Amino acid sequence: MAMTREYGKEQPYIPAGPFKIRIPFIHYKFEWADYIQGLLMCAVCLGAIPMLQEYLGMPFEVAMAVVLLNGILYCAHVFLGDPVIPGWITPAIPLLMIHVSQFEMGPERLQALIAFEMSLGVLAIFLGITGLGKKIVNIVPNAMQSGIILGAGFAAVMVIFKAGARFDQFPYSIIICVGLGFYLLFSTHFKSIRNKNKLLQTIGNLGILPVVLLAVIVAPLLGETPWPQIEWGITRPAFSVLWHDWTFFGIGFPPAEMFIKGFPMVFSSYIVLFGDMIQSQALIEDVAKFRPDEVIDYNPNRSHIIFGLRNLIMSIIGPDLTMCGPLWAAMQVVVCERYKQGRKAMDSIVGGAGSFRFGTLTGYLLLPIVTLCKPILGIALASTMLIQGYVSVRVGVMKARTYNDLGIAGVMGAILATRGAAWGLAAGIVLCVLVNSFHKPEHDNYLFPAESEA
Repeated sequence: MAMTREYGKEQPYIPAGPFKIRIPFIHYKFEWADYIQGLLMCAVCLGAIPMLQEYLGMPFEVAMAVVLLNGILYCAHVFLGDPVIPGWITPAIPLLMIHVSQFEMGPERLQALIAFEMSLGVLAIFLGITGLGKKIVNIVPNAMQSGIILGAGFAAVMVIFKAGARFDQFPYSIIICVGLGFYLLFSTHFKSIRNKNKLLQTIGNLGILPVVLLAVIVAPLLGETPWPQIEWGITRPAFSVLWHDWTFFGIGFPPAEMFIKGFPMVFSSYIVLFGDMIQSQALIEDVAKFRPDEVIDYNPNRSHIIFGLRNLIMSIIGPDLTMCGPLWAAMQVVVCERYKQGRKAMDSIVGGAGSFRFGTLTGYLLLPIVTLCKPILGIALASTMLIQGYVSVRVGVMKARTYNDLGIAGVMGAILATRGAAWGLAAGIVLCVLVNSFHKPEHDNYLFPAESEA
């Protein structure tokens, strides 16, 4: 039986330096509702497989091994004291695809990915230990932050619509499924009716899962994919092949030039994921107002160390294009909303987040779920990228403060999406110097009136 938390106290844990170790069923109650939801939502995480197949040439079973290893490390956040649901660094994925595509398919491309992910992990750990993360982001001009996020949005759309890519393979399925996704996630009409109906509210809380389930039915009906061949049993990820042929143990350690070439991409990814850190803190602060019975300790420095360790470990045992990010925002919101309903609904936010990720981990092992989704993973990937593109463009525009910021961001983002992070960052720096040097604040034309009053 889990330890009982006193009213107004923090959930029990074992102190371990910057970490707070919590073991399920001992330090927190297992939340079965969130576990089952995680079991279903693992279908979204399986969307990493077609990326690994297309850009790295991995066989399905090897890509499945990478996904499973990532799934194990997802559980590290709650285990070490971070009360959030971690996920991919989704906005940066299309930028990373462009970066690795500059290298020849095979060992060279894989070494570039290893060098990037290892560098990102080391940087995050260093910033977490020193607490310098926020200071670094604060010195980057708004125009460049906006440009990086806009570039990620442009690249996400381009990855799907370039000639011969996913849209050409599944055009009608993508149109139908992405249409549903945009309606459920962004439509003001759906937002106005969802809270009036319990079923619609449940559907809205499932994020992109309804899109995946629709694809399972629509794509075969349209003849764009075969019907799934359901198999029973446990998945058989090819760990030995992964470690022998797809890590530096088999292909050799990346040369120094790979780390140097990857630095602009590392910097861009960090700017993107820092937004997730801010969002994590905002979500935790929001739910804390509704639950005075629990003290929730969210520490950005600890989170840096944990997702930094995840990236570093994955660079060694299973290089992954999705990267290891600090937050799966959509599902964190869903868990937070249930947590707000009181202690009877969810005893601790820790239990909800931890149980959800145990659910996704279980789902990766269940062959019926994997084989059900296997034919439509390309459509799921396309849906994820297009939805992420929409969000990134919207956030990127809002990040700009003046019309000049937005102009710089637009040019920088386009260069970044077409020529890679190094060219994009260089263009952003040059444009900021040319356009914004020696400017006077009173001459700025602000996008949002509130900014001019600040």
